[in-house]
Amino acid sequence: MILTWFKSKIYIALTLLVTVMIIGIFGFRFVSELSWIDAIYMTIITMSTVGYGEVEPLDDTSKLFAIFLITTSVLILGYSLSVITEYIVGKSDPQRVQYRKSQKMIDKLENHIIIIGYGRNGKQAADKLLAYDKQFVVIEQDKKLIERYQNDALCFLEGNATEDDVLIKAGIKKAVCLICTLPEDADNLFVVLSSRQINRKLKIISRASQDASYKKIRLAGADNVIMPDRIGGDHMASLVVVPDLIEFLDNLSIIGKKSINIEEVSYEDMFDTPKKRTIRNIDMRSRTGCTIIGYKSPDGEYIVNPEADTILMPGSKVVVLGRPEQINRLNKEFNI
Repeated sequence: MILTWFKSKIYIALTLLVTVMIIGIFGFRFVSELSWIDAIYMTIITMSTVGYGEVEPLDDTSKLFAIFLITTSVLILGYSLSVITEYIVGKSDPQRVQYRKSQKMIDKLENHIIIIGYGRNGKQAADKLLAYDKQFVVIEQDKKLIERYQNDALCFLEGNATEDDVLIKAGIKKAVCLICTLPEDADNLFVVLSSRQINRKLKIISRASQDASYKKIRLAGADNVIMPDRIGGDHMASLVVVPDLIEFLDNLSIIGKKSINIEEVSYEDMFDTPKKRTIRNIDMRSRTGCTIIGYKSPDGEYIVNPEADTILMPGSKVVVLGRPEQINRLNKEFNI
């Protein structure tokens, strides 16, 4: 985007220079009645203000034309030099180069995810998305933080996410999901409200610190509101009440190619034709070793440990549990 902007300004400057040169040549040719060679010579020395002598004395009309040409040339040459200097400096500035590279990548993204803030929660979200090979953009205001973590795997956009222009630069109109992890609930509320106004179809997940902020952020347009402190407290208490169960759940992995043992699979991923099937019909246990432990209907209704006669319909999803090798067998069996 920045590079295109510079190029357009250079094209404008060159067009103005050529236009003034043509006007000067034709002006000296017909106003001063000089030859074509003399007209070109007079135009060049006038525009460059080198101070060479005139090829022949000029009358009053020619002098007025020369004054006009000098004034116009000085303004256009000054503009052209500033544009060219700005372009050269921009090309040699590593930060500008990195910004142009990041913005070019962002402009090509579609159905991507936007992470607001790269603090503790934002970094955890980015790590998990990287493990799933998801495309995402991180909006971060802290320049030093961006410089510390900037690499080819992470696409940063420096700016304040509470500004609509920054969200638009991040491609929010083409994004599929936004994860807001700012430390202040008021900032999260404002970002959620702005994002929902820009993209009505966007899935928005926001962080909240205070109980009073939970409902407000939901009303602002968030699909899900997560309270990390509450989750952490519940988890620690559960380790006291049902320690073995919690440790078992902690060992379930949903990321990584070698350690994954729980997976969400949509109907469309498993089957090519929109035909009604039951869990018994697909016989997943004997074919892959995986067990279906959950079912989500097309209407969004969840069923834990569904019956064998549960009908799988287009638009539904199943949650399967298995060892890593069984999950791999599932992906191969259903060509996922």
